[in-house]
Amino acid sequence: MAEQSDAPAWAYARPEIHPPDPAWASRGSALCAELSRLLAPWLAPGRVEHVGSTAVPGLAAKPVLDVMAPMRDLSAETVSAVVPVLSGAGWCFVPPSLDVAAPWRRFFVLPDAEGRIRVAHLHLLPEGHPRWHAQLRFRDALRADPGLAEEYAELKRRLAAEATDREEYTAGKTGFVRRVLGE
Repeated sequence: MAEQSDAPAWAYARPEIHPPDPAWASRGSALCAELSRLLAPWLAPGRVEHVGSTAVPGLAAKPVLDVMAPMRDLSAETVSAVVPVLSGAGWCFVPPSLDVAAPWRRFFVLPDAEGRIRVAHLHLLPEGHPRWHAQLRFRDALRADPGLAEEYAELKRRLAAEATDREEYTAGKTGFVRRVLGE
């Protein structure tokens, strides 16, 4: 992928896998609580969840917290109301035209104070979407099986070293995720 001069630095940062950090769990909990408060008018029943590799104790990961929130709807009207609320808290909206791989969600990135690296990702999903349940099943499978988690960590390390961009890195994990989910 060619870097665009008007894109933020975090948009093209290569994935780097870090050793597990026990602080990821508490940071994830705090972030979920903050997002629950910010998104309260639009949240469906349920809770904001810390998902992804940083939600699995002992798993090496990109040091980027992934959280997802169940939304009553993701209409253009709802998204238009949510964007300024999240922007005020430092989140950057990634428009659907740039998030073509996941049309079922709306995606936000929280960069660091300098705007150079990603600190967190927020996935807004419609209430009851199959992807919601798949994300939780995948996270919980890794939590329950340290051997599976280590296999995933090795795959991520290899992909981070070989992939030319984030999209290639993410695509390289698809087969593993499908196998774990029995798809």
